Amino acid sequence: MGGEELLPIRPPRSAAAASWTALGALIRRDLTVLGRNFVEFAARTVMQPLLLVFVFLYVFPTIGQGIGGSSTSPGESGFATVLVPGVVAISIMFQGIQSVAIQMSQEFGYTREIEDRVQAPCPIWLVAVARVLSGSCQALISAAIVFPIAAVVHAPGVEPDLHVHWPIVVTIVPLACVAMTSLGLVLGTSFEPRNIGLMFGFVVLPLVFLGGTYYQWTRLSPVHVGGFHWLQVLVLANPLIYVAEGMRAAFTEASHMHLYVIYPVLVGFCVLFLAIGLRNFRRRVLS
Repeated sequence: MGGEELLPIRPPRSAAAASWTALGALIRRDLTVLGRNFVEFAARTVMQPLLLVFVFLYVFPTIGQGIGGSSTSPGESGFATVLVPGVVAISIMFQGIQSVAIQMSQEFGYTREIEDRVQAPCPIWLVAVARVLSGSCQALISAAIVFPIAAVVHAPGVEPDLHVHWPIVVTIVPLACVAMTSLGLVLGTSFEPRNIGLMFGFVVLPLVFLGGTYYQWTRLSPVHVGGFHWLQVLVLANPLIYVAEGMRAAFTEASHMHLYVIYPVLVGFCVLFLAIGLRNFRRRVLS
């Protein structure tokens, strides 16, 4: 025994391979839960966008109170063309916040499920990335559900003028989903569970109303003071404006912000939000 040479024992797989396996397992776990609760997910996803397009594009034109007056006004169809991509944008944002920020606040709060997740055989930051990626999948499904509904719910004569540009769709929509779920990671790790209401009141609502949901960024220039287009400049700090403008570029022929601005800025927001969110996540887990 004493003279025998001990052979080194090699693990069956590397640490990187184990981490990727754990990442895939975490994502599959979230998507499995989503599949079991898909009816609830779909109902939650559809409710707000459906109410928006129903009120603005059906009820208002029908009673003569819509944008542009009567239901046959060209202004109504123009507003419908602007609103449908905006509705898709806010559905992506809300799903990103719902699937990451709200869930994470619960896991850090009373469920303490985060303690089970961080025991996975992978770095702590990869657990947060798994939540972002699974949330992005949910946001992508949300956009796929909302777009056809928003496109068909309208009063007669108020049809949105939609043109799907597939190269933009297959690139900008996933990028927008990652950006919004990364924002959800920042919010979920920045707000205590008891302050979630403050998050919606002071962060989410301003993002929605100043995020180009109901209007085009290119049409904001008349809002100015002394020649300074202050609102058009102010909303550039809002990540949702780039998502909404990207959706208009993807689904319509309406005027929109240049794509060579939208893509780099959304990538920049992804990097910024992930950096802040991962740092906050690690601090919350280790505290």
